[in-house]
Amino acid sequence: MYHFMYILRSILAAATVLVLGLTACGNATAQDEGGSSPPPALNDNPMTAERLGQLIRGIDEEAESSGPVWAFSVADLEVAVIYDVSADRMRIIIPIGPIEDVPKEELVRILQANFDSALDARYAIADGKLWGAFIHPLSELSDEEFLVGLGETANVVLTYGTTYSSGLFIFGGGDSAEMQRNLIEELRNQRT
Repeated sequence: MYHFMYILRSILAAATVLVLGLTACGNATAQDEGGSSPPPALNDNPMTAERLGQLIRGIDEEAESSGPVWAFSVADLEVAVIYDVSADRMRIIIPIGPIEDVPKEELVRILQANFDSALDARYAIADGKLWGAFIHPLSELSDEEFLVGLGETANVVLTYGTTYSSGLFIFGGGDSAEMQRNLIEELRNQRT
């Protein structure tokens, strides 16, 4: 339990830094355009902070929120979801480990995966850590895109060091393809 709380605090601290950066960008954009309202949604059912929270609570009843940051678990991974309504952004992040532990040749493999097998999820570096990440405009995000993005992000973390795949499509195959697809299907089925 202590380990989980330590990781949760680390995620929330990193998320706070990201939120402050997003807010600064969002405020600068709003001031440049002469307003502070979010951009118009490009879909008929724009994602809201409330609906995002409902989706997260549907995945993990013990999910915790602190302002625009949610912390919860999926597949034994600590997940943070950060959103900024005024900047119209949402980010899913899952820590992998300290960047200092990643050999240089591994960085090349990560960039290759970002090009062909990570798909919409990505490997990212921030705050001295390697992360799995999924970034999307908040208002355009559908429930399905959120669940698939979460599954893809969990899969890039779970397959780090092996297939480096988000699980939907693996160019060249791989032993863990079925397991990765199962996680995405499981998250999709939780919606019903």
